[in-house]
Order: sequence, then structure tokens, then C-alpha cells
Amino acid sequence: MKRNLQKELEDIIKKEEALGNRPRLLLHACCGPCSSYCMEYLEKHFDLTVFFYNPNIDDTKEYKLRVEEAKRLIEEMDFTSEVKFIEGDYDPSIFHSGIKGYENEKEGGKRCDICFELRLHEAAKAASDYGFDYFTTSLTISPMKNAEKLCEIGEEVAKEYNVKYLPSDFKKKNGYKRSVDLSKEHELYRQDYCGCSFSKRESIERAKARENIKSQGKREYRLTIGIL
Repeated sequence: MKRNLQKELEDIIKKEEALGNRPRLLLHACCGPCSSYCMEYLEKHFDLTVFFYNPNIDDTKEYKLRVEEAKRLIEEMDFTSEVKFIEGDYDPSIFHSGIKGYENEKEGGKRCDICFELRLHEAAKAASDYGFDYFTTSLTISPMKNAEKLCEIGEEVAKEYNVKYLPSDFKKKNGYKRSVDLSKEHELYRQDYCGCSFSKRESIERAKARENIKSQGKREYRLTIGIL
């Protein structure tokens, strides 16, 4: 049975507020654009800290750009309370060691699951080390990501560190659309691939395929006009 992760999230918020609690939450952020709506939504209910840990971004220049945009966004957004920022260690070799043997997997396959587990494992460890009540991830806002799978991974690694994973599907309630609007409002850099060189390669291939289809359509149109 498919889980209603948005309702689960709302129920937890209601329960904590009924008890008069404002829990500490560590939000794993994959990038500024994806974390934008997540922060806007969560900071009203939690003492929020953003955790940027993404060794899958194996281009150093790209990594620096994304982490700086994530920090800039926190400084610019109008929050009701302070949102803190923690940058995790950056070592792409950890990612490449973890996905060894799965380099040729299609995006969305086993390689991605390993990557999610690697990042959420580190988020769970950080949540435990810093004494957070919950942790979660902005990854669920992406229409390309399976929120239920991410939740399954998050809940599994949470057991290892005795912390709670906050279930989420941030794309719900127009969350993804709101993240796009906030990105435009703050003129954020919006990348067109997840982060690793493999996803970048697939993104380039998809763009070429779209361009070929577009060019073919124009060619067929010109041929039709010529016949007429």
C-alpha cells in the first residue's frame, strides 16, 4: 500500500505542536533550489539546520557553486526564526568507492540508491552527533525521485544512530512549483543534472536527443512545404 508521506509529515507536526514542542531538525540539502521550499515549509515548525553533504558532485567547481548558492539562499530568505548551516566533508572518492561496479547503471537505478544511502547515512550520523530530534532530505522534492524509496532508506539508517527520520514528499502541495518560483525570485543557479558525472552525461545525451527530434521535425516541415 502506497504511503501518504505528506499526511505522515503533517501528523508528526501536529503531534509535536500539541505537546508544545519545537523539535530540532537536520535537513539534508542536495542544492539550493531543492531546499528552498523545504526550508520555507519546515522552519515554521522546527528548529532547522541545513546539512550540505553531497560527495556525488564530483566536479569541484560545480560543488563550490552549489554550496555557495545554498548558503546565499539561507541568508536571503525571510524566515521566522534562524536557520543554521552545516557543510559536511567533501570527498568524491567516497561516492566513487561506494558505486563501484554500478557505473553503467541508468539514472534512477541501483547506483542512485547507493548514493542516497551514502548521503542519508551521513545525515543520520550528523543528526545523532549534534543531538537533533529528526533528520530528512530535500531530495524528495524532485519529480524524478521516489520519495517512498528515500523514506525507506532514511528510516533504515536512522535505526543505526537512534534518531528519527522525518517522512516527507516535498513535491506535494505544489512544493516543486514553489521551489521553482523561489529559485527565480532569488535568481538561483539551477543545474540540469543531479550531481555526479554519470547523471551529467545522461543529461547531455537527453538534451542531444531532444535537439535531434526538434531538428528532425523542422526538416520534415520544410520537406512538406517543399512538396506543397
